[in-house]
Amino acid sequence: MKKIGIYGGSFDPIHHAHLILAREALEIVELEEIIFVLAARSPHKSAPQPSRAALRWEMLEAAIAGERGFSASRVEIDRPPPSYSIDTVEQLRAENSSAEFFFLVGEDNLPELPTWHRFAALQRLVQFVILDRSGLDLKHEYPAVRRKIDISATAIRNRVASGQSIRYLVPDAVEQIIRRENLYQGTKQSHPKS
Repeated sequence: MKKIGIYGGSFDPIHHAHLILAREALEIVELEEIIFVLAARSPHKSAPQPSRAALRWEMLEAAIAGERGFSASRVEIDRPPPSYSIDTVEQLRAENSSAEFFFLVGEDNLPELPTWHRFAALQRLVQFVILDRSGLDLKHEYPAVRRKIDISATAIRNRVASGQSIRYLVPDAVEQIIRRENLYQGTKQSHPKS
């Protein structure tokens, strides 16, 4: 049975912590593929509206281009928001009915995980895998990929807004898109990491 990981997020922007943890999950959980799912708008985040989906999609594609085992899906950005994980999983399962699915979740989402839309149904369809970049040994019932990485999309957006370098935080192709489109200019943000 094919083992597929689903890694959803706003990826605004996608950065090296996302990619490192995805690669680690691919290897540790022995997945054949990780599908990055770009969220239209997460129902769990109160953060400002993300950058346009077309630009986030372009950055996501640029970041994973040529990476074995990585693919991307427009399933959430091509339907009206909010982006509910259960709807995404049901659609991806319909497209890959013989696969086993693993849902990759950041450790910052653990406290609210049981409150997700149709969580009980979601738990029956996937195995959750926690991507923990906190460096803390958080206790929970799910398998985890742990690696201390202090990179966040919020910090990257703030660095761009302040005129600081983001080299080594995002793939070069992503930085080029950010610069070309003048993304993240203006005021700094102080919401949780992403």
